[in-house]
Amino acid sequence: MNNQEILSHIDHTLLKPFSTWEQIAEICNDAIENKTASVCIPPSFVKPVKEAYGDKLTICTVIGFPLGYNTTATKVFETKEAVKEGAAEIDMVINIGALKDGKYDFVQNEIAEIKKAVGDNILKVIVETCFLTEEEKIKICELVTAAGADFIKTSTGFGTAGATREDIRLFKEHIGPNVKMKAAGGVKTKEDLVDFLELGCERIGTSSAVSMLKGGEAQGY
Repeated sequence: MNNQEILSHIDHTLLKPFSTWEQIAEICNDAIENKTASVCIPPSFVKPVKEAYGDKLTICTVIGFPLGYNTTATKVFETKEAVKEGAAEIDMVINIGALKDGKYDFVQNEIAEIKKAVGDNILKVIVETCFLTEEEKIKICELVTAAGADFIKTSTGFGTAGATREDIRLFKEHIGPNVKMKAAGGVKTKEDLVDFLELGCERIGTSSAVSMLKGGEAQGY
């Protein structure tokens, strides 16, 4: 797998709370130069990036991030605003506490409501695997599938751990045929990138793919 094939699956990510416009512009320029799948940026930067870059790149942003316990109405509003301002892909965080409480209808309905707000754009559902039991991971695969989401995503990168190969194998067994997988958090080497893609991930979220593939080190998320 060559570097360009890898980069075509990368959501080039910068979600640090102290991110500046200069840093956001740098990853956007990197994304255009390296033909990454998207840039994944905070919601407040969606409109300025769209105004500055137009259709030169695909904009992804995050909703209910990073903790997931915003109300459904808040998440739906955030989503509609992000799409209106230029986001083509939405990465939402589930209500993790609701899942652990067994409120499965709530979790599924929330995902479905956000998918409705996304419309024809892409919805990725962040389930934060580091906080879930194996049983809960299997259940959220079922809920994400039933809600009509496009992707299941392992992690925010802000939890206690990121993507693991074991979780991707588990997802692959339990998601529906129309659900793709995204690994995020803890992807530190070119070997990691290749491994996750070969395991079946369609996307990988990382801030470091470009530098890793140029022989540098991972820088964070």
